[in-house]
Amino acid sequence: MKKVRDNFLFRMWLMLSALIVLALVGFIIGYIVLNGMKSISLDFLLSHPKGIPLGAEGGILPAIVGSLLLTLIACASASVLALATAVYVSFYCQSRQLETVVHVIVQCMAGVPSIVVGLFGYTFLVAKLNLGRSLLSAGLTLGVMIFPFIEVRAEKSLREFNRAILQSSYALGVSKVYTLLKLVLPQCKADIVAAVTLAGGFAMGAAAPIILTGAVIFAPIPRSLSSPVMALPFHLYILTGEGISLEKAYATALVLMVLIFAINIVSIALTFRRKEVGR
Repeated sequence: MKKVRDNFLFRMWLMLSALIVLALVGFIIGYIVLNGMKSISLDFLLSHPKGIPLGAEGGILPAIVGSLLLTLIACASASVLALATAVYVSFYCQSRQLETVVHVIVQCMAGVPSIVVGLFGYTFLVAKLNLGRSLLSAGLTLGVMIFPFIEVRAEKSLREFNRAILQSSYALGVSKVYTLLKLVLPQCKADIVAAVTLAGGFAMGAAAPIILTGAVIFAPIPRSLSSPVMALPFHLYILTGEGISLEKAYATALVLMVLIFAINIVSIALTFRRKEVGR
């Protein structure tokens, strides 16, 4: 009897917790949608900020383009390094101590506050390498922030690959490089792309790393990697922090939320596709 009661209470606790979380998320999303839809229009999405103070009128097109470009640079730079690290640790590293050191470094990087990552980007990229406050500096800084996110998930996917297939390939005299390129990576591609996509959504919503490295209050659509850039999270921060326009802030938050949701949906679709193929 006591066991049945405990199971019932446990299930009720789980259901209540899930309902509370769903209710909170639904309330936040609904509140942003209701307040943001008032200012959403084609002019808002396709024009530049205007008015006095700047941003009180006009739109957010440069911020949308800037956020997409920053996300692209961050994902490209982080995924190359993260995938290389994951491949080395999973298939080439013969030292358990070195593997442990790599894992500790990755975990420590994951725990670094985003504003500290931004300070690193400013000190090293902007000041030391003289890249200036630019699209490239901000994108690389975001890449540093999402590197651990991608590496952990890429390594997990590589380690879950069927080792019997690997041993069969090696037994037939196939080189490790060819096996990785033709067998392992194609099978793990969906998981890796999903991880990169999720990390891109994380990077798109981050404001702290780009405040010091490339984001500005106003800039046209960047024409080169050395140009400063507008970004949706920083624009949202300015609109609310300076009290410029709360209606525009809600609309900007809604656009940012929709973009991040779209990225997450792509990632989920890729994950489900991989599972269906695996069956």
